[in-house]
Amino acid sequence: MSTDNQAMNIALLGEDVLRQTAQAVEDFSDAGLAAFIAKLKQAMLAAGGIGIAAPQVFDPRAVMIIASKANERYPDAPDMLPVVMINPTIISCSPEMEKGWEGCLSVPKLRGLVPRHRQVTFSYQDEQGTEHCLTWQGFLARIFQHEYDHLTGKVWLDRVESMADVIAEEVYFSRLQANR
Repeated sequence: MSTDNQAMNIALLGEDVLRQTAQAVEDFSDAGLAAFIAKLKQAMLAAGGIGIAAPQVFDPRAVMIIASKANERYPDAPDMLPVVMINPTIISCSPEMEKGWEGCLSVPKLRGLVPRHRQVTFSYQDEQGTEHCLTWQGFLARIFQHEYDHLTGKVWLDRVESMADVIAEEVYFSRLQANR
């Protein structure tokens, strides 16, 4: 982990931490947890992300943040306040799947057409350890599943059905602009 004065480095595809299962957080009274979450959120925003998981910054804890907001990387993302999720668990997923384009801070310069469940119901604990349960659908369900994968040692490349569904991010954005 980085010191308080350093920016967090993003783990890149091929680094071992991205293939490991995250460890549950058990001590919610640890003062370092809140400081880590603040830095994790800062790292996500600085990189233009709409979600991030602790393993992406070389931290083994089961912590993720989802903060959908339209930005340069995701111009059509819905706006929401950041949600910090600790020890998330999937309760159920809809049988309906849909493919959608995804990118990842840990897999730079690539986008992939990834199949995901259209709806997901999950539980998580907040920064105080209080349990919550939510059901999300569409783009927010996609972000949740993407970040949850990071806690189970997966990246979106593990989910694409064909390498024909993977393109350079530069091509993705040029196509996006052409279709506007």
